[in-house]
Amino acid sequence: MTPDPSATPLSATPPSEPSRSEPSPSTAAPGDPKLVVVGIPGNRRVSLFQDAVRAAGLSPAREVSWRDVLAGRAEFAAGETVRIDSPGEDPEVDRLLRDMDDPTRVEGTGRWYERFTAAARDLGRAATAAGADLLDDPDEMAVLFDKRLCHGVLDAAGIRVPVSPTSGPEAPAVSGWDDVRALMAGAGLRRAFVKIAHGSSASGVLAVETAGPGRVRALTSVERDSAGRLFNSLRIRDYTSERDVAAIIDTLAPDGLHIEQWVPKGVLDGRSADLRVVVVAGRATHVVVRTSRSPMTNLHLGGKRGDLDAARAVIKASGGSFSTALTISEWTADCFPGTHCVGVDLLPAPSWRRYAVAEVNAFGDLLPGLTGLPDRGAGGLDTYAAQLAALPRRATRRTTEEPVCGHLT
Repeated sequence: MTPDPSATPLSATPPSEPSRSEPSPSTAAPGDPKLVVVGIPGNRRVSLFQDAVRAAGLSPAREVSWRDVLAGRAEFAAGETVRIDSPGEDPEVDRLLRDMDDPTRVEGTGRWYERFTAAARDLGRAATAAGADLLDDPDEMAVLFDKRLCHGVLDAAGIRVPVSPTSGPEAPAVSGWDDVRALMAGAGLRRAFVKIAHGSSASGVLAVETAGPGRVRALTSVERDSAGRLFNSLRIRDYTSERDVAAIIDTLAPDGLHIEQWVPKGVLDGRSADLRVVVVAGRATHVVVRTSRSPMTNLHLGGKRGDLDAARAVIKASGGSFSTALTISEWTADCFPGTHCVGVDLLPAPSWRRYAVAEVNAFGDLLPGLTGLPDRGAGGLDTYAAQLAALPRRATRRTTEEPVCGHLT
């Protein structure tokens, strides 16, 4: 195949090695966007996005694999609209990013972050040089994938986040358990979440409680083997020995750690609850309630989807406002105006009248079977269909609206 002269390669491709991501002639109908998705071909994320593309009556998106991106074989063409999706759930891509042969290992996220953000920035430069339109700003993605930087941005904007001694670019580095104890004490935190700075899906998260010298408890999905290696587990473990907790945190520290207040949450049906709010082109379109009996509400760790109508009823009965939750999520997304879609993890206070933002997820839209809020223009649409429907709105918003970031909640 002859390369499109308007395409810009991510890096030089050896003459003997064909490019598998070379742009092919568009089959889009007149007026259709020429869609490209960078992801893991065959993965559920890419498949669900392609399902939404077909349901919208659009031509299939051209798929560019992360393996090709990391090998310098990715190319883009003028007029393409490029969506960057997760590089997760591919053992070979994980190995390239972390140098780990076992994807269940926890360590290596600092290396993953450096390589992923460098590749995303190279990808972004190549797409921009080719005249393609990026739906996801690589520089914003770098902030979203660093919990310390993300919290710093939100805090500076006046958006409520859990108290943290490690937020922002000037925060002190954490070299191990002794630093964690000292920083928690200095911030007046007896209970805190200790998270790897570049983690996702609760990987490497510890919910830590301290009660004086030697009295420590940590709940976490991290499992430590006899050789000191750390693995993700689907079971929450309860560590009550300071020595064990220190060993885990000391192993995680080289990858970067973030410490934040363990904020009490609202309760729904006897279980702790939080909200994942998907914001598309500045508008909150989807909400899922996540409930759990443990501090982590992630669905793969035993969390369950709660009843949104029941949550709305509890919010109303408490004197709170569901629209406030949506508005705060939109203010949060406005801090990242170059990112088409984010998933905001919102922590309701026990009163259900106030909210704090725990995290903002660049790839927070994987919510199969969830349809959108009818009064937000997403009735009957899943998260991917809502993103496709918002492409015209995104173009208008990007050129006519200034980001609204600076709201005190």
